Amino acid sequence: MLNLTPAGSGRASTGLNPGEASVAAANAAAASFAALTAKLDYLEPSEAEQVRLAYRYADQAHLGQLRNNGEPYITHPIAVAAQCAEWKLDAQALMAALLHDAMEDCGITKPDLIERFGAPVAELVDGLTKLEKLQFTTREENQAESFRKMLLAMARDVRVILIKLADRTHNMRTLSDVPREKWGRISSETLDIYAPIAHRLGLNQTYRELQDLSFSHLRPWRYSVLSKAVAKARSRRRDLIQKVQRDVEAVFSAAGMQVRISGREKSLYSIYSKMNDKHLSFAQVTDIYGFRVILSDIPDCYKALGVLHQLYKPVPGKFKDHIAIAKVNGYQSLHTTLVGPSGVNVEFQLRTEGMNVVAESGIAAHWLYKASEPGDATGERMGSKWLQSLLEIQYETHDAAEFWDHVKVDLFPDAVYVFTPRSQIMALPRGATVVDFAYSIHSNVGDRTVAAKINGEQVPLRTELKNGDVIEIITAPVSAPNPAWLGFVRTGRARSKIRHHLKTLAYAESQGLGEKLLTQALRAEGMEKLPDNDAAHQAIWDKLLRFTGSRNREELLTDLGLGKRIASIVAKRLMTLLSEGGEKPNAVLMTRERYTAHDHVSQGAVTLDGSENASVQFAQCCRPVPGDEIVGYLGRGEGLVVHTSDCAVARRLQHKDSERFITVGWSDEPVRTFETCIVTTVHNGKGVLARVAAALAAAEADITHIDMSDEIAQDATDLRFVIAVRDRAHLDSVLRNLKRTPSVLKVVRAAPAA
Repeated sequence: MLNLTPAGSGRASTGLNPGEASVAAANAAAASFAALTAKLDYLEPSEAEQVRLAYRYADQAHLGQLRNNGEPYITHPIAVAAQCAEWKLDAQALMAALLHDAMEDCGITKPDLIERFGAPVAELVDGLTKLEKLQFTTREENQAESFRKMLLAMARDVRVILIKLADRTHNMRTLSDVPREKWGRISSETLDIYAPIAHRLGLNQTYRELQDLSFSHLRPWRYSVLSKAVAKARSRRRDLIQKVQRDVEAVFSAAGMQVRISGREKSLYSIYSKMNDKHLSFAQVTDIYGFRVILSDIPDCYKALGVLHQLYKPVPGKFKDHIAIAKVNGYQSLHTTLVGPSGVNVEFQLRTEGMNVVAESGIAAHWLYKASEPGDATGERMGSKWLQSLLEIQYETHDAAEFWDHVKVDLFPDAVYVFTPRSQIMALPRGATVVDFAYSIHSNVGDRTVAAKINGEQVPLRTELKNGDVIEIITAPVSAPNPAWLGFVRTGRARSKIRHHLKTLAYAESQGLGEKLLTQALRAEGMEKLPDNDAAHQAIWDKLLRFTGSRNREELLTDLGLGKRIASIVAKRLMTLLSEGGEKPNAVLMTRERYTAHDHVSQGAVTLDGSENASVQFAQCCRPVPGDEIVGYLGRGEGLVVHTSDCAVARRLQHKDSERFITVGWSDEPVRTFETCIVTTVHNGKGVLARVAAALAAAEADITHIDMSDEIAQDATDLRFVIAVRDRAHLDSVLRNLKRTPSVLKVVRAAPAA
C-alpha cells in the first residue's frame, strides 16, 4: 500500500481548488517527464520502458505532495533523473533517481521496491535514504550516521553518489524557494561535503556549480558584487580576448593543426576564495579568463604547447604537466600561463577530447565515454582507490562521527606528487607527512615505521612532503604506531589505521590487566585463581556474564581492565556462584589477603615494569618513578592510572571513589626509563642552560622537555626539566650532580600538583 498523505516537511500548500490543482499538477509533471524522455535515446526501448514504469510508480507515491514553489513534488525526482541522463547513467540508476525519495517520504519499503523493480534498484534507493526512522541523541549524530550509510553504499556502487549529487544540485538550484533560515545550513553542508566529493570524483562541472550556488546563498551580497565586477571585466577585456583567440587560431592554422578552441572563465567562488586566501583585490586576480585547446591525441598536445610558447612567452614556474602525472581524481591536461598582448597573463589548458570529457564529468565519464572507447578504464582509475579506502576505514571505525572525521580529511582538493625509491608516483593530500606516505604504501609499513629519508637525507616523521620528493621508509619489526602521530597525519587511511592499532593494543592489554585484577579480588574472597574457561565451569561464566551484561569472558575482563566495572563486586558475585556450585572459599587465604592487602603488595597485585602500554598510564600530575610509593586508580574507561601515594589528586580521588583504588607495586627490574619533573633555580648568565644540560647528560638523564619562565629575566630564574630516569636512586644521583654544577642555586623534584 502506498501512503498518499502529503508529507509536511519541505512541502507547500496551494490556493487552487482540488480540481484545478490536480490538472495543473498533471500538466507540470507531464511536461517535466517529456523533457526527460527526450534524453533517453541512448537506452534500449525495453530499458526506457522500465524508466517509464518507475516514473508512474513515483508519480503515484508522491501524489498530492507539492514543493515549496507550488510545483508537484514529482518534478524534483524527474529533474534528478534528467541530470543522471545527461551523464548517460544506466536504466537502473535513472529508476533509482525517480524513486529516491519514495522510501523516505511515502512509506514505501525496500521489499516493495525489490518486488516491483528488482534488488539493484532497491539497493540504490536504500543507499540514498537518510536514517530518519532511528533515534539519535543529536542532529549531528544523525547526520554523521546518514553520511556513513551513503558513503559506504557509494563505495559498493558509485551510482549512489552520482544520484545524490544530482539530487543536491537540483535542491541547490531551487534553494531560493526554501525558507531563508535554512539557506546557511544547507549551503554550508553542500560546500563542506558534497562539493569536495564531486571534486574527489572528478565531476568538475558539478563541483563548480555547487560551489557557486552555495556561495550565492551564503554570501548573497558578496556574490552580487563579484558577479557585477566579473561582468564589467568581461566587457572591458572582450577586445583583448578576441585578439588572443584570433592569434591562436592563426598560428595553429599555419602549423596545419586541427584544434577546437573555447574560452574558459574562473568560477565566482574560485575568484572569491583566491582573493580571500591570498588577500588580493579583484584587480590583482589575473587568471579570470583563459582558453581551452582540444586536440586529437597526446603528441599533438605537446606539439601545441611548443606552438603556443613560440607565439607568446611563458610565465616561468606556471607550467604543469597533468598528462604525464594525472591528478588523483583522474584529471589530465597541460597547463601553461603565457604573457599575452598588453602584458596580460592568459592561461591555456591543452587536452584531448577524451580528457575533456573526464575533466568535466569525472567518474561519470565512465558511462559518457565508454561507447567511443570500449577499453577505457576511467571508471576504475578515478576515485577507485578512495572508494576502496572508505570500506577499509569503516572496517576499523565503528563510531559514525569518527568515520566521518577520517573521510573529511581525504576530501582536500590539492595534492602533492611524490616518488618511492623505485620511481613509482604517489599522490597525497597537501600537508601529508612521511607517516601518511608510509600508510599509503601498506598498513604494515606504516605500523613498523621508525625513520625516513627524503631525497637521501634523514628527516623527522612529521616532515611535510613536497612535490617531487623521493621518500624512503625505514622500518623495524618491533616498532608500533605512536599515539603522537595522530597529531600530524593528514590522510583518513593513516588516521584510522593508527587508531585501530592503538585500540586493539589497548583492549588486548586491558584484558590481561582485567584478569589480574579479578584474580586479586577473588583471592580476597578466598579463591586461589579464576575458574577455568572450560565446559565444567561454563554455566558459572554464563551466569556471571548475564549479571555483568557482558557478551563474553574477554569483554568482561577488558571492561575490568578499563575500569568500567569494579573487580571486587564481580569477584563477590563469582564467589557466590562458585559456592552454589559446591566450591568453598579457603578461609586462611581469605584472612591473609584481607588483612595484609594494605600493608604490602599481595601475590595477586598488579606489578609494573614499564612494558605496559595503553592499559596503564603514569599520572602527569605527580610522574611516579620506580622506588616511589604508588597507588593505582581505575578510571572509568581510562584503564589503570598510577599516582604517587602523596599525590593530592590521588588523595581527592581516594576520598571520593575509594573502591576504584587497587594495590600496585614496582617490578624488581623495570624495562625502561620513566619521566619525572625537576625544578632548577640558576644564576642567570651566558651558557647556564648549556652547563645544566651537560650535567644532566653526564648523569645519563635524557631531557624530554624544557620550560622556562615567561617573566622578564632576573638574577635568579627557574628552569623546569622533564627528564627520563631509571628509578628513584638514579633521580637522586641526577639531583646531586646538578647541585655541584656552577650557577645552580637549588634543584628539587617538582612537587605533585595540589
